[in-house]
Amino acid sequence: MPFRVGLGYDVHQFEEGRPFWLGGILIPHTHGAKGHSDADVVCHVLCDALLGAANMRNIGYHFSDKDPQWKGVDSKLLLTKVLEMIRDKGYEVGNVDVTVVLQQPKLNPHIPAMKACLAGVMGVDEEAISIKATTSEHLGFVGREEGIAAHCVALIYRP
Repeated sequence: MPFRVGLGYDVHQFEEGRPFWLGGILIPHTHGAKGHSDADVVCHVLCDALLGAANMRNIGYHFSDKDPQWKGVDSKLLLTKVLEMIRDKGYEVGNVDVTVVLQQPKLNPHIPAMKACLAGVMGVDEEAISIKATTSEHLGFVGREEGIAAHCVALIYRP
């Protein structure tokens, strides 16, 4: 089958004073996502969706949070490695669709920069990357501004 689809989902708790990396760029905010790496939830869901589409398990399997080499790593590096892995299996990225669930800060002003950054990392046209933002209407941990969640669907294909 030349086409495959994968789904990614990730959440991270917020921590005051941490840098807030999202979609490969630094977003000004009082809190950042807490994690073993830089905790870029957009890069993480992209990795999981792409790995899932290629039937290659998940980000934690390949980049364990128990492994000190990944401590504080830029998640764009993880995404680059995932892309190498799926391309080694003969796949290319068709398109990706990310939804970020976040109460604050508002992301719409940052989406063009995220798309440009990720297009460069992924070696695809910006038109192949969709990033959308929504809130949780003040419900749950996202609504209480305790963290961030994201979903991603990725289409890969064999040329």
